[in-house]
Amino acid sequence: MTSGLATVAYIGATILFILSLGGLSNPETARRGNLFGIVGMTIAVLATVLGPRVTPAGYAWIVGALVVGGSVGLFAAKKVQMTQMPELVAAMHSLVGLAACLVGFASYVDTSTVFPTAAEKSIHEMEIYVGILIGAVTFSGSVIAFGKLSGKIGGKPLLLPGRHWLNLAGLLIVVWFGRVFLNAHDISSGMLPLLVMTVIALLFGVHMVMAIGGADMPVVVSMLNSYSGWAAAATGFMLSNDLLIVVGALVGSSGAILSYIMCRAMNRNFISVIAGGFGTGGGAPAAAAGAQPAGEVTPVSAAETAEMLREAKNVIIVPGYGMAVAQAQHTVFEITRHLREKGVNVRFGIHPVAGRMPGHMNVLLAEAKVPYDIVMEMDEINEDFPATDVSMVIGANDIVNPAAQEDPTSPIAGMPVLEVWKARTSIVMKRSMASGYAGVDNPLFYKDNNRMLFGDAKKMLDEVLVALKS
Repeated sequence: MTSGLATVAYIGATILFILSLGGLSNPETARRGNLFGIVGMTIAVLATVLGPRVTPAGYAWIVGALVVGGSVGLFAAKKVQMTQMPELVAAMHSLVGLAACLVGFASYVDTSTVFPTAAEKSIHEMEIYVGILIGAVTFSGSVIAFGKLSGKIGGKPLLLPGRHWLNLAGLLIVVWFGRVFLNAHDISSGMLPLLVMTVIALLFGVHMVMAIGGADMPVVVSMLNSYSGWAAAATGFMLSNDLLIVVGALVGSSGAILSYIMCRAMNRNFISVIAGGFGTGGGAPAAAAGAQPAGEVTPVSAAETAEMLREAKNVIIVPGYGMAVAQAQHTVFEITRHLREKGVNVRFGIHPVAGRMPGHMNVLLAEAKVPYDIVMEMDEINEDFPATDVSMVIGANDIVNPAAQEDPTSPIAGMPVLEVWKARTSIVMKRSMASGYAGVDNPLFYKDNNRMLFGDAKKMLDEVLVALKS
């Protein structure tokens, strides 16, 4: 394949990637968006492998890498549960960061590249330095995010004394060694500052994500998505690959915009999240009796829940991470279908940070074939709760916490929440009285019009479905 033909293929792939992003913005076009992305990546890989920069001698290595990587991806697609998608995404981001680091070191030790001027050589070395820096932060930060999302690392933020000064000191050291690296006369003298910077970047990635609380993990996922894009763009600069630069910029900018949207949904700014978020490991015990909100908890049975749903005219269902853990989305769909057949107006209220990653609940409901037109965003449905007969919360906690509006001293004060307590009756499904991922007690449980349906979400919903059909 000639250089001109490869360029045309790259342009076509870029257009498909843009169409893919556009398709992913809406559940109804998400499948088509994924298809555009698959076709675009196939064209990009073929154009690169068959392009003028790859010799036939390297085909065996490339085919071997494709077989290994494809096998791992196929295994993950078949074995990873929907509840494990957040940590899988974090793991994929870590691989992008690791690739950027490896490409950077390989590019630096490659002696086959000849630069006509010293300025071009310096620019290339700056690309290597910045690329490895971004890649190392992305890699280590994503590994820690994987640990937090999978429960292997606690969600409570680790806030070291003087942590901001530590970060500033690390930045100054990175800048200093960057100067040393650019002034190095040969590879051996430049390798030391490059390695020192890499270690500091790895430590910074660990420190940055460890300081972010569990309640902010959806923002972390989108933030790391952005970092992985910039790492890919930096790799493109190192390899003089226009497609990598464009695609990396697309991913980086879209991830940054998504992070901004997620922060707005939590009434937090990006700097406060990076500086150290709030949260515990999730499922922390509720506060002591003296610190709990006033009131009593009113439990309800599955049969009573079914009766309330049967008599209702308007129902809003709010899903959360508990629904994902119990894998109850298919039973939720069956209940929804049965109620709609009986003339009940059933809709879903989705908070932007419900679950452990952006769009987590939307994906689960789409998998269960819940109609897209009844899945509403928080801003679209919040005003309808006062006219709702039953609001049913399935495994959600922080996103329906009235303390965000009623308690100025609450850690989540000012955070936009789904106002489920304004319905005539709210039903909260939980395993226990444990607090949510933010570790904040929820006054909703004690409100006069609230009922608590305790137990595993899948088991209890199955009982509700049976009672509805009886």
